[in-house]
Amino acid sequence: MEISLDIQTTLPVDSDVATLVGRVWRPDVNGPSVVTLRDGNLFDITAAAPTVTDLINADDPTTYDRYAVGDDLGPAGPIIANSAADGRDTSKPWLLAPVDLSALKAAGVTFVGSMLERVIEERAAGDPAAAEEIRRVIMGAIGDNLAAVVPGSPEAADLKRALLEREMWSQYLEVGIGPDAEIFTKSQPMSAVGTGAEVGIHPGSSWNNPEPEIVLILGASGKIVGATLGNDVNLRDFEGRSALLLGKAKDNNASCSVGPFIRLVDESFRLDDIRNALLSMRVTGDDQFVLNGESSMQRISRDIADLAGQTLGAYHQYPDGAALFTGTAFAPTKDRGAPGEGFTHKVGDIVTISSPKLGALTNRVITSDKATPWAFGVSALMRNLAGRGVLK
Repeated sequence: MEISLDIQTTLPVDSDVATLVGRVWRPDVNGPSVVTLRDGNLFDITAAAPTVTDLINADDPTTYDRYAVGDDLGPAGPIIANSAADGRDTSKPWLLAPVDLSALKAAGVTFVGSMLERVIEERAAGDPAAAEEIRRVIMGAIGDNLAAVVPGSPEAADLKRALLEREMWSQYLEVGIGPDAEIFTKSQPMSAVGTGAEVGIHPGSSWNNPEPEIVLILGASGKIVGATLGNDVNLRDFEGRSALLLGKAKDNNASCSVGPFIRLVDESFRLDDIRNALLSMRVTGDDQFVLNGESSMQRISRDIADLAGQTLGAYHQYPDGAALFTGTAFAPTKDRGAPGEGFTHKVGDIVTISSPKLGALTNRVITSDKATPWAFGVSALMRNLAGRGVLK
């Protein structure tokens, strides 16, 4: 199955008023460029903002879209279409992940549904065959009562005591309804792949899933300056065996997908648009399997400002800003193989994550050892920009 990208489905529905910035690979300069969308065309503004980090740390990032002088790369449509890994013309530009030097961070178990699935993974010790019975027992004992619990509240503390008495407490419930959010490093700066690229799962995993998420774009001050879409690929068997395998479950070659563009906060896109965003996801496989799901940000347990504040502040600085995955309510349980074993990826799956005001992020699943190796890092970027004479 091949990826097919077009401008109508990739861009936000209101792209004519959106402030969109991103990155493209320019073969003619053998490196990446920062771009903005103006009247349907992509403009290279690297001379004004050598990196996306420079842009998001500006006093007003939207001024780059409005005033920065740039090279017109032409209509966005052909560049978007050329971003699909299948049949890409490498002599022409294509989209990259719209973040570069920012830390790639993630918040875990921020939705009740995925929180309970993490408890199930833990109890199943990574065995998908055991998950269905454990799910029945846990849902019978806890149900959806957690949805109304404010993390860190006195009610949350009371619930913790009650669950401890029933021997139902878990480290995942601790970060889900306790005072401290789970904030971890998803991947390294410059390692994320963009729309149209292949997304990787560890070849040793037999129980895994995509995680459609809103990704907050934070400046060095901690201010939320924009948002985009992300796929926080997860290996349920690895993390279920031990939470100490979180790094191996989350950070593999090409396992961090972000895009298509960053939408900057402005008069057309407020923080409440992020708080009320609805994400849709569709997985289609070569075996004719189809999985559809949704994740509403209205169901998140912690406000986005709280997550941003727990990520970046007086106790931890990120001078290049951060891209923060906010978690997902999507935890697929639809059987794909044997009854009761739930969902897992197969090589070749096409995953599309979309939200009306952020567009669509599309990737094809491959094992991480077969994905394109990550070879262009921070040092390569600095050498390239220096050679182009755009560093200030």
